[in-house]
Amino acid sequence: MTKALQRAGKYRLFSRLKVGSGKSEGYRMGTPEQLAELESAGDVIYQNSRYGNTYVIDRPGMDRAFEDGTPIVHLGQVEGIEALLTGYPAEWSVVLLWCGREVTAARSAGRGDRDVEARLNAWDATQADVEAHPGQVWDLSVDTSVVDPAEAAGLIDALLGGGWRPWSRAPMG
Repeated sequence: MTKALQRAGKYRLFSRLKVGSGKSEGYRMGTPEQLAELESAGDVIYQNSRYGNTYVIDRPGMDRAFEDGTPIVHLGQVEGIEALLTGYPAEWSVVLLWCGREVTAARSAGRGDRDVEARLNAWDATQADVEAHPGQVWDLSVDTSVVDPAEAAGLIDALLGGGWRPWSRAPMG
């Protein structure tokens, strides 16, 4: 879905700063010293740890992302969404992309992930987080097990174009 949106030319995936190891594609790899500098400057909007790494949404990175187009920010925590909405004023739209646990497992295995169980643990944590925040309002909710990436991208593009603002909550399982 992100790749389909990026093909439109005006959207860009926000590359979070990643402090740690492993996959680097889609991230700006950083060091603990860089993270400490951002923290001391008050430039960390949100950070979380998962898979033994720290992932950061930082103000300078977000500034650059807006210069390049409309950023797409992937977040799996409601706390992160709230931090971004309050910590970086912009006209944000919040989209819940969801699929069932079994679909997640199959997709992860199909990509050749070696940490499928860790990814399912993350799915469980995200589901619990979403359920713990019943007041969180999504501008759009898409069940990616029934909506293909191109169609999801079209729905999001329409939402951001201002012509369509539905609200629905996809089933959580």
